[in-house]
Amino acid sequence: MDKQRYFIYLAYNGAGYHGWQIQPNGISVQQVVTTALRTVLRDETIEIVGAGRTDAGVHAEMMVAHFDCDTQRFTLEELTAKLNSFLPHDISISKIINVKPDAHARFDAVARRYEYRIITEKNVFLNGLAARFNENLDFEIMNIAAAKLLNYSDFTSFSKLHTDVKTNNCTITQAHWDKRGEQWIFTIQADRFLRNMVRAIVGTLLDVGRRKMSVDDFCQIIEAKNRCLAGSSVPAEGLFLVEVKY
Repeated sequence: MDKQRYFIYLAYNGAGYHGWQIQPNGISVQQVVTTALRTVLRDETIEIVGAGRTDAGVHAEMMVAHFDCDTQRFTLEELTAKLNSFLPHDISISKIINVKPDAHARFDAVARRYEYRIITEKNVFLNGLAARFNENLDFEIMNIAAAKLLNYSDFTSFSKLHTDVKTNNCTITQAHWDKRGEQWIFTIQADRFLRNMVRAIVGTLLDVGRRKMSVDDFCQIIEAKNRCLAGSSVPAEGLFLVEVKY
């Protein structure tokens, strides 16, 4: 029987993983999910392709991946349940759907949305799920600076150096800070993201919030297209991939 293509929707706490993508010297989310699919479906040829790749320690409330297989042994609901019983506690499958044979989890995505979550006071229940910064941050001025991101397309200044991408251009459609309970949440949505981009942007916005640089300085850093001028990358624990749109 011909194999069919499926999209799998999953969430994970990234603290125990070396990111999404399979690594030669560390356990990844992709590796664990691939092993689970191959074991449950008894098919050693299954490969999964994610909508993107999250770095070590980064979390996902929604990651999407595709794979090809013959699932006639189970309904998709049964397969979801079997995978969840097989997977470790920090990876969860929400649903699996049948898609067109040429559907692609990465290339068909039109937008991805991330959140960076910070706390300014110690909170044992958010340990590992939000980054703590106990300085006096000016979120109003940080929001003014964040809005400037929508005016630009080249984000070389916030890209990890020596990556193999063809372009550093992205279209950002959302960038703002909001208070949610005890947390401050930075939401950013774009058609694509560069390696380390969100964490570098947040680190630079924090420098604006600390009054170490002005909004004009922030814009000049973007225009300079020089990663060395931007702020330090913030810790991975506060970063969540929250939505992939098709």
